[in-house]
Amino acid sequence: MSRALLRPGAEAVQEKGWLAAHQWLLLRRTSQLGILALFLVGPWFGWWIVKGNLTYSYTLSTLPLTDPYVLLQAMLAGQWPETLGLVGAAIVLVFYLIVGGRSFCAWVCPLNMVTDAAAWLRARLGIKGGPHVARSVRYWILGMTFVVGALTGTIAWEMLNPVSLLHRGLIFGMGLAWLAILAIFLFDLFVMRHGWCGHFCPVGAFYSLLGKGALLRVRLPLREDCNDCMDCFAVCPEQQVIRPALKAIDGTGPVILEANCTNCGRCIDVCSKKVFRFGLRTIGQDAVPAALSSGKAL
Repeated sequence: MSRALLRPGAEAVQEKGWLAAHQWLLLRRTSQLGILALFLVGPWFGWWIVKGNLTYSYTLSTLPLTDPYVLLQAMLAGQWPETLGLVGAAIVLVFYLIVGGRSFCAWVCPLNMVTDAAAWLRARLGIKGGPHVARSVRYWILGMTFVVGALTGTIAWEMLNPVSLLHRGLIFGMGLAWLAILAIFLFDLFVMRHGWCGHFCPVGAFYSLLGKGALLRVRLPLREDCNDCMDCFAVCPEQQVIRPALKAIDGTGPVILEANCTNCGRCIDVCSKKVFRFGLRTIGQDAVPAALSSGKAL
C-alpha cells in the first residue's frame, strides 16, 4: 500500500470521492476567509459592509456583534459597555448557545488556519510525540485573564491575544504581531500537535463553556459500522471528545456531547463508513441504545 493511502481520509476519498471527503473542510475555509473578507474590504477598498473587528463589529450599520469574552473582561475591569455592546454580546451568546461555542474556533477564528497548517505539515513530516500538558490548563489561563483584567482595570489579555493580533494585523498591518503568530505555528509544528488551540488558548476555553448545552451536535447514527480505522482520531483536534460516543463508554449515546467539540466536520469528511453526521442533540434522548441509533431495531 502506498504512503498516500495510509494517510487519514484516503479510504474516504476512494469511497466517496475527493469533494465529498473534503466538503466540511472546504465550507470551513470558505467561512473563515469569507468573514475575513467582510472585514478587509472596508479598509482595503472602501466597501464598508462590516466595520470593526472580532472584538466588536457593526454590519450594514444595523447588526452589532460583540465578543462576550472581551465584554466580560471589560466589565471585570470596571468598564461598563454601552447598550449596543450588550445587545451585540447577547446576539453572539444566543448564536453559540445553539451551534456550540467552539464552532467559533473552527468556523470563524483566523488563527485556526495557521494551526491547521502546522498540524498538516507536522503529519507530512512525520513528527511525533511532544510534552504532556493537561487540556485543563487553558481554563486556568482563562481565569487568569479575568483576574489580571480586574487587578489592572484593563482588558490586558487583548494586548497579547494572538487571535486578536492576527485579525487586527490583517486589517491594519501586522508589525511585530507576525512574531507571535510564527511562534504559535512553530510550537504546533515542532513541539505539540494542536498545542495552542487544544491546551492553552483561553478564547477556546471560554467558548467551550458556551457549548455545553448546544443544540447542534455531531451524531453517530451508524456507529455500529465503525471499522476502527482511527482516521477520525487522527484528524480530530480534540481527540478526547470522540471515544465516549463512538464506543458507548458508560452507556453514552451516539452523540458527541463534549463541550470542546469544535463542530469542524473533520470526522465526517474522513469516515469512509459515514458513521458521523451533523444533527440535533435530541434533548433528553442522548443515551439511546446503539441498535436504535443505527436503525437496526426497526
